[in-house]
Amino acid sequence: MAIDGVSGRTSYIGSSILNLKSQLDDLQQQLGSGKISTTYAGQGVNRGLAVALRAQINNINSYADSATNVNTRINVANLSLQGLVDLGTQIKSAANGSSISLGNNGQTSGQVTAQAAFANAIELLNTQSGDRYLFSGRATDTPSTASASDILNGSADGTKAGLSQLIAERKQADLGADGRGRLVLSSPSATAVSVAEDAAPSVFGLKLSAVSTTTVGATATGPTGSPPAATVDFGMSNPSEGDKVRFTFSLPDGTNETIELTATASSTPLPGTFQIGATPAATMANLQGKLDNAVKTLAGTSLVAASAIAASDNFFDQPPLRVDTTSSPLTSATGLIAGTPANTISWYTGEPAQSPTDSARSTAVAQVDQSISTQYGARANEPAFRALLQNIAVYAAVTTSQTDPNANGQITALSQRVTQNMTPQQGVQIIQDIQADFAGAQTAIKASTDRQTQVKTMAQTMLDSIEGVSQDEVATKILALQTSLSASYQTTAMLYQISLTKYLPI
Repeated sequence: MAIDGVSGRTSYIGSSILNLKSQLDDLQQQLGSGKISTTYAGQGVNRGLAVALRAQINNINSYADSATNVNTRINVANLSLQGLVDLGTQIKSAANGSSISLGNNGQTSGQVTAQAAFANAIELLNTQSGDRYLFSGRATDTPSTASASDILNGSADGTKAGLSQLIAERKQADLGADGRGRLVLSSPSATAVSVAEDAAPSVFGLKLSAVSTTTVGATATGPTGSPPAATVDFGMSNPSEGDKVRFTFSLPDGTNETIELTATASSTPLPGTFQIGATPAATMANLQGKLDNAVKTLAGTSLVAASAIAASDNFFDQPPLRVDTTSSPLTSATGLIAGTPANTISWYTGEPAQSPTDSARSTAVAQVDQSISTQYGARANEPAFRALLQNIAVYAAVTTSQTDPNANGQITALSQRVTQNMTPQQGVQIIQDIQADFAGAQTAIKASTDRQTQVKTMAQTMLDSIEGVSQDEVATKILALQTSLSASYQTTAMLYQISLTKYLPI
């Protein structure tokens, strides 16, 4: 018969030892990693669910990163917006309360403040978050505006006009060669005076709106004709003390001004009055002289201010508009022409709207949840920004002369218009509206983030139950295996020490 050796009988024990060793290695790996397995195959029947849960958690982490980036950009943009609001308040206060005391540069202290404020406003609109310009629409790698110096003063080489030059050009076009605001005064008869515009159609100068008189028996007609003209005729009626003659004009910025002259019997009539003569003709001669002076004063004060406001509005248009001198000099020009990139500074250099429905907010969109996206874009040429820049810039750009008798009137009229224009109007966008849009975006982001945090917590808990292990349980199993493995080693060693010769007789 065949005699089996010890090794043959212990092969089964050796296999058991190797199996125990493998189990011990797996348990030690679980203890070190905290995971049930390093492969999905080792996770059992729930491995498909684990894959789905991990993908969900990764998506949530991606949304969280996006939300963090967007919140950072909005926070930076909000700092700029608040800075712009503060600058607007500062300049409005300066224009409303600044003393009319001209310095050697032909400007008040409030206007000097406006120059610094305009430079600050431009810097705020060219704010970056990382490498992204926040107020350039989709052109995130392009500054939103030209430099403050170029906007106000034109290019350094003098080839491109800035706002100051356009204001000076329009001032000449609105005043005309004789400083009467492009009006022509004439006498159709000895008892009548006529005021007419010098050209039609024309966008420059004072525009006749209405004429009236309270003198019984006198007539006021117009404005009619082309160019429009308005006439006051006393006829056979000599005005009485206190009778009035009024001419109302529309100015380039859309405001209206009225010249009102009151009849007086005084031989030294005060400003705003005209002396009653012995006859209607003599009275009319007095009226004409006073009216001519009043027209020149109106043109030299309110018209100059309104002209600057209109020029600023034209400059901040897209494209910028300037006086058309292709067929006539500045003082007799009648229309506007679009400035070109070769001769006029374009203040906005970001991405323009692609269509009337292409909102500024839609230029930056972030996905913050599976079905939720938030819009947080902005353009520096939005109405609120443009209005702020336009008013600060015109206040900073206008200069006058200490020797000009109308200097105080010009600055006063300009300050009044800037103050009025910087007062919020119903239905007109203001910077606070943009702040509200950004606040709404951040509210949506926070709501999504809070919800995602809760979902992630539940998903992570479920994933840990599939992939994770109990450290205490694993440690207990390791101790049990180590004990079993030690006993197996001892048994195997004893078996390998058994020899047949120990049982054979010597």
